[in-house]
Amino acid sequence: MKAGMKLGLALMLAMSTALAHDYQVGDLKIAHPWTRATPPAAKMGGVFLSVNNLGAEGDTLLKAESPVAEVAELHQMEILDGVMKMRKVESLAVPARGELKLAPGGLHIMLINLKQGLKEGEKIPLKLTFAKAGVVEVKVRVEAMGSKGVAPGEKH
Repeated sequence: MKAGMKLGLALMLAMSTALAHDYQVGDLKIAHPWTRATPPAAKMGGVFLSVNNLGAEGDTLLKAESPVAEVAELHQMEILDGVMKMRKVESLAVPARGELKLAPGGLHIMLINLKQGLKEGEKIPLKLTFAKAGVVEVKVRVEAMGSKGVAPGEKH
């Protein structure tokens, strides 16, 4: 019985590690990159994630790139006087010992001119370039259309 419990615990740990998709570059930990599934003819999609800076110095997200879109831009979405406004930003600060959060309704990475629809369950490549930490390639999980993402503490 004990051997069975140990095996079960080992399998659970392995599964949780496989399901979580966190990445690290330098002092930066990138957690849970995700996007929403799109209809086949959609031309845009948004990518969301968080970047935790474990270091004593700030860093800056300079750009994003993905082969699934012609362009990937850093964007900010906000509501001004009841009207949704979206604009490109040149970079995003990652504060020292702080967090940069890209989430629906705020900062995000906009994938422009998608080359194909994003299908639920897929993982798409995304390259992030930081001023100090350098370049990291991550896999972005495609969630269901209308998904609100992952709740804090929840794993993919």
